[in-house]
Amino acid sequence: MRKSSAFWLILPALLGVLLFVFYPLFQIAIPTFHSGSANIFSLYEKFLSESYNLQVIGRTILIAVITTIITLVLSFPVALWIARQKKFLKSLLSLLILFPMLTNAVVRNFAWIIILGKDGVINEILLSLHIISSPLNILYTNTSIIIGSIYLFLPIMIMSLIGSVSELNLEVEEAAAVLGARPLVNLIKIIIPQLTTGILTGCILVFAGTMTAYTTPQILGGNRHLVMSTLIYQQAMTLGNWTNASVIAIILIIISALTMLLMGRVMKKIDRRSINA
Repeated sequence: MRKSSAFWLILPALLGVLLFVFYPLFQIAIPTFHSGSANIFSLYEKFLSESYNLQVIGRTILIAVITTIITLVLSFPVALWIARQKKFLKSLLSLLILFPMLTNAVVRNFAWIIILGKDGVINEILLSLHIISSPLNILYTNTSIIIGSIYLFLPIMIMSLIGSVSELNLEVEEAAAVLGARPLVNLIKIIIPQLTTGILTGCILVFAGTMTAYTTPQILGGNRHLVMSTLIYQQAMTLGNWTNASVIAIILIIISALTMLLMGRVMKKIDRRSINA
């Protein structure tokens, strides 16, 4: 294909991205630099100087990191097992994993209210077994947000890993086992380095989704445990301060982009080490 033909084929998609992605970002960002002060970053400095806002940023990053790590740990053995099943069973299991995603996130989060509440299923079981003497306060905490986020993004992580696991070279694993590599060594030095693409893709999707999620933190976290997405909604819709909401949105985008860039570099280093080994 000629370069000119390729350019005209890509042009509609490029214009769509510029119009529907970058233009709204510019519209959000421009008012944040017009504060009436000589320092164009004064609104950002003011936001970052308040300890409460820093707590919200820290809580958002912490929840996203914990959710990503736990989701990866839970998804890895499941994806490894599903990817090595027969074609029909693999397709069936993949369909069952994706099935919860057909239900609206609001409905699934309200289900967790029934499970995690003081009169919920978990507390009733623990009380009946006499493990606890009074109901646990799980709902409307950071823990409940993490639980809901893990449940929400677990299928995405599993499906990201299944594609990479399906492309694994089983002969390399068998050769390592014949040469005396233990299962744990085989996992760390042979299997995981071959899955860097799937792991990176899954981690980026889960981390970015958790960082920007609104429904789960709002329903399961309440107003006492705000994250950046719920703080944006509060500033814009409740307080009517759209400029401050834009500042938070830009900071959220920057943090997400830098974190995903960092994860990409870490995965590249792991990949290089596996090649050199």
